[in-house]
Amino acid sequence: MPKARRIRWRPWLRAAHRDLGYLAVGLTVIYALSGIAVNHIEDWDPNFDNYEITHQLAGPLEGSDNAVATAVLTALNIEETPADIYRVDTHELQVLLGNRTLHVRTDTGEVIDEGQRPRLLLRIANWLHLNRGKKAWTYVADAYAFGLLSLAISGIFMLPGRRGIIGRGALFVLLGAAVPILYVTLSGGP
Repeated sequence: MPKARRIRWRPWLRAAHRDLGYLAVGLTVIYALSGIAVNHIEDWDPNFDNYEITHQLAGPLEGSDNAVATAVLTALNIEETPADIYRVDTHELQVLLGNRTLHVRTDTGEVIDEGQRPRLLLRIANWLHLNRGKKAWTYVADAYAFGLLSLAISGIFMLPGRRGIIGRGALFVLLGAAVPILYVTLSGGP
């Protein structure tokens, strides 16, 4: 009677793990960068770059608030129509534009241009990471999470014996699981 042929499943597992890993690289990089940015939201604004630029126009600026605002916009080559113009005090006028405000000192001609510029790629990554795209992106995020789960599980069984899950692999799996467990325990948890 011929000997039963043994099925070699590890090469298939390695190939599937490798291909799924390549597929996950792009999403993983985007999620990782966005995760780091969002984790430090108290330290900086990951979506916008805040700026402040001081301009010095010639001499005192006189006339009505609208006339002063028009003169400032012309001098600074700004074509945007103000959302609002209002006087803060006798010598300060504020001109509100889209994502910026011009603080105009009418007595000195100093203009402080304060605003935000979007961090284009990081802002998009954060939008996706925080699932602001809702329904459709939820399916993509779920598929990605399932892919990561598949990578984790297939990775456990890729190596046989003492180099795999039976030996040192078990130690690393336990250490990886211990990190969140210890943190929750030591921090007092939710």
